[in-house]
Amino acid sequence: MQNDLRLLEKLCQKHNIPATDNALNLLVRYTRLLEEWNRKVNLISRKEDAPVIVKHVFHSLLICGVHEFSAGEKVLDLGTGGGLPGIPLAILFPEASFLLVDSTGKKIAACKAMVRELGLKNVMALHSRVEELRGVMFDTVLSRQVAPLEELCGYCSKLLKREGVLICLKGGELDEEIAKAVQARAKHFGFPAKVNQMPIDQIDPLFSEKQIVIARW
Repeated sequence: MQNDLRLLEKLCQKHNIPATDNALNLLVRYTRLLEEWNRKVNLISRKEDAPVIVKHVFHSLLICGVHEFSAGEKVLDLGTGGGLPGIPLAILFPEASFLLVDSTGKKIAACKAMVRELGLKNVMALHSRVEELRGVMFDTVLSRQVAPLEELCGYCSKLLKREGVLICLKGGELDEEIAKAVQARAKHFGFPAKVNQMPIDQIDPLFSEKQIVIARW
């Protein structure tokens, strides 16, 4: 546990991620809980080639490099799985409000248990399909390898406030996927006005071919 704490502290300092001592300790506790729950429910890969705290938790925190979460901001983590990237970011930004949504009940049950254990007051977890969300709008939507960008943009056209942003953690060759999402704007009202991508492989070889994709409305 101490090794994870020192590793995460070093990474956050190196990449200017604003993590307090309390946040770092909570992130390490979340890592342990995620590993424990993963033995019961399939939340993340069980054949890890790197520490969970780097491959999953620190990976989620890299979103801080492209977006600063503000007090009162309403954030949707779409297809959250084991709470990624929503829970790590909620720990870092306790003044923002996070809703974790997944269509798999067992995953949401795990998220609820971890949120309770961590004592997070700014996080709710909901068992639902994205198509079923009604009467709620968000400033920011997060997604980690859930669906093609065009499909995610379609969901966000109904869920994001004006000038909202969709931030995706994705991997692989994305040029065609991004082009389809951009082209769809001509056909569908409400699709993003601008899509940018930021490779993160320069941060660590572990993130080879990984990118952050930002779609702004």
